[in-house]
Amino acid sequence: MNSTRRVPLLAALALAAFASSALAQGTRQGPNVGREQMWPAATAEEWKKPVLIKFQRSWKDAVAVSKRTNRPILVCINMDGEIASEHYAGIRYRQPDAAKLYENYVCVIASVYRHTPRDYDEQGRRILCPRFGCVTCGEHIAIEPVIYEKFCNGERVAPRHIAVDLNGKEVWDVYYINDTASVFDSIRDKVPTDDKRQPISIVRGDRPIVERVASRHILDREAVEKAYRQGDAKLRQALLDEARKQRGSEQLDLLRLAIFGLDTELSKRARGTLAEVETKDATELVSEALRVPMEAGERRALIAALKRLGTASPLAQWLAGAHAGLAAKSTRINTDGWRKSAGGGKYPAPKASFGGHGRLDHVEDVARGAAERPDDPAAHVELAEATLALALKAPLRYASNPRMARLAARHLFGDAMKYAEEARKLGTPEWRVETVLALAKYYRGQKQAAYPHAEKAMKGLPPGDNGWNSMAVVTIFAESRWTALKAAVKAKKDYPPEWLTDLNAAYEVLLRHPLGTAKQVSWHYDLLKWLRARRRASQVLMEGLKRFRDAPELHQRLRQRLILFRGPDGLEERYEKLVNDLDDPGRVGPFAGRASIFAAEYHRRMWRFERALISYNRAIAHHEAAIEGDPRNKDASTHAIALAHAARARVYLQLSDDDRALLEILESFQRRKQSAGTRDGIGITPGETAQMLLARLKKREKTDQAKQLEEALKSLDQELLRPDIGLGPRRGRRPRAGAGSNESGQGGG
Repeated sequence: MNSTRRVPLLAALALAAFASSALAQGTRQGPNVGREQMWPAATAEEWKKPVLIKFQRSWKDAVAVSKRTNRPILVCINMDGEIASEHYAGIRYRQPDAAKLYENYVCVIASVYRHTPRDYDEQGRRILCPRFGCVTCGEHIAIEPVIYEKFCNGERVAPRHIAVDLNGKEVWDVYYINDTASVFDSIRDKVPTDDKRQPISIVRGDRPIVERVASRHILDREAVEKAYRQGDAKLRQALLDEARKQRGSEQLDLLRLAIFGLDTELSKRARGTLAEVETKDATELVSEALRVPMEAGERRALIAALKRLGTASPLAQWLAGAHAGLAAKSTRINTDGWRKSAGGGKYPAPKASFGGHGRLDHVEDVARGAAERPDDPAAHVELAEATLALALKAPLRYASNPRMARLAARHLFGDAMKYAEEARKLGTPEWRVETVLALAKYYRGQKQAAYPHAEKAMKGLPPGDNGWNSMAVVTIFAESRWTALKAAVKAKKDYPPEWLTDLNAAYEVLLRHPLGTAKQVSWHYDLLKWLRARRRASQVLMEGLKRFRDAPELHQRLRQRLILFRGPDGLEERYEKLVNDLDDPGRVGPFAGRASIFAAEYHRRMWRFERALISYNRAIAHHEAAIEGDPRNKDASTHAIALAHAARARVYLQLSDDDRALLEILESFQRRKQSAGTRDGIGITPGETAQMLLARLKKREKTDQAKQLEEALKSLDQELLRPDIGLGPRRGRRPRAGAGSNESGQGGG
């Protein structure tokens, strides 16, 4: 990037601060004006106004439209929680005079933060981002890495505006500047043109709607999709036929409407077009289309399309194998037997490798038994297993001498493998021998050598075996399949579909094994989710939560799943039911509180402020119950409560209710002062809310209230009140895991 084209200011105190004066006047504020005064937060009414700038859906769209209209591209970068970015998103992008300046450009918006749970509904209709208007959250998230790679020179800074000429070269880059007028001067006066030609305007409204299918412009895409939704069967068929001809325009959202619509014939026609696409951007849609009931020939065509796209997209290659292999039955693992063995009957306590088997005297006893019965295969395999357990326990036995621990373990692993081979010659069941060999080599650091032994062990592993060794060898087998899959995808090579079948079956076993872990359930859920097996993924998650009710990784996945498919209200309803059913507030309460905060943050992103206030109240109640149920929750839950009160203060600030905002922010500081610098899921700290409220109180000449808030701010660690710079590390310490209030799952804080 040519530094002469940047417009950053050097004064650190002026970073990311802009003037709040009227755009038309171009007024600039001096350096003594506070950030909160220069960047007033958008009110609830301002957030409700529509975004007036038309952002293109992708970088490819923007480049195509730029060349066709002879207009340069303007890249806009935004960030949740950053005071100037909030002002741009909530005020500037919604003002007619500001939007007028952007008309000279083909605009794109980049932001890594998600503001809606989903990009499409069940009928394939777009769910637009409430912050930026005409794009989905997936689109403004997907374009950010492209912009970063092309123009940001290793610096993720927001807000930022970058102009790109018709040849794809950066012309100017404006960030770290102290007033909006300077930004808009650049947008207005530095319009790059090709051979001095002025940007031209293309009239679209008078063109036949079918012809507009060829265009990638956002206005044409919107018009075509609207015509399809509102048109009759004849028009819809004509639009789909044109989309098949005009593959270069990549009308994927039009195809999505048809695929998930109610007309089965049009759905089939759209799938036929989708099977012929050449862009890797269609990968997700092809995979989703495979969920729709269809003939075997259609399914094969779509899977073939994924394989073809796999030459350019690892995801497409992966999904092609997934759809071919997930539905199959493993020939190596008896999953039916494991289901029956864990059907609810009584079972003995699990045999742990680190119990008596890890004692030296136990190994000596087993060794004597093997010497006394030289022809007994059971005695010899028990010796191999006992020696393996002793090797695994070496790091504990020699904790003060790591070198001795490594030497002892290596020697014992070697002995275990030797005893296992001797047991094999005597006729020991193959799976026990192979299990010892797999575990010994794996924990000796020879993972690749261990994998074939794990595969052989799986063939004879008896369903229902509850020992540590069986759990460990299944885990190693799953890892071997996962490693092979990753290597194949990375090398862009085909892989046997049964690899995925085996991996899924291995996780099914671990889900039911007495020594299985919540982490293993998470792996299984993530695999099924990645493979788009939604129903089974949900079942696995709920089965896991029955066993591991306070596993943070499982609750995080449940929140994200519920918010995606049931929305914030469904999320809270489900957690209210969990709290009542389990009657364990000490263990479940913190997660119910986190769920309500999660829901509140989504309400805020959708400008449903009253509902957000209700959700924050529920969160506070859940966390207070958690403290009462288990005093160990006190620090984390108090932190969560402090952030919830600060979030309520922010909502009241946006509702212009200064009195309630003041009460809430003071309550936040009283609950936990150390939380004043921690960002919530929206990306805003209690300290920032307090400073913005203070600026408003002074402006409205509420002297007594301003003084009260100033005193409260003085009592805080002033380091927590310093603004962050760009997208760098954020201040504010988080208490131990389980606090649950500084998580969004969709970015922000």
